Amino acid sequence: MKKNKIIASSAALLIIVFSIFMVGTSTVSAQVAPDFTLTDIDGNKVSLSDYKGKVILLDFWATWCGPCRMEIPSFIELQKTYGDDVVVLGVSLDQNGPKAVVPFAEKMGINYPIVYGNGQVTQAYGGVRGIPTTFVIDRDFNIQRKYVGYTAHEVFEKDILTFK
Repeated sequence: MKKNKIIASSAALLIIVFSIFMVGTSTVSAQVAPDFTLTDIDGNKVSLSDYKGKVILLDFWATWCGPCRMEIPSFIELQKTYGDDVVVLGVSLDQNGPKAVVPFAEKMGINYPIVYGNGQVTQAYGGVRGIPTTFVIDRDFNIQRKYVGYTAHEVFEKDILTFK
């Protein structure tokens, strides 16, 4: 009897863990990406429209978020590989702003732009409710995909090649 409880508990725990890390994806019906202007980690103003004509991976994240941290090496690699045609744009939702983000970005070797997000931007994108949330925006500035939760490198690479 005790063995069955342990097996049932283990199975329940695995389902919960899998649910946390499961890719939540949706195809979005050709909605134009809302433009915004935010401050980057160097203090410069950056607009999403600065990257029109490229495939944009718009990633809402935070330094304290485990699944967000797991995606960063993939984003670094994608930026390195497809940098002429693609931009990963990280929107940090950290409450401590530069104090948390700048040293973290340096430590991780992040090679893509990071801006400090706010409630107005998250609302413009449908009220980002969980992180990471990543939007794939095509060259014509249309939102093509939305991923909630950890998403594998291969998924983003496939989208880049599809919308490139």
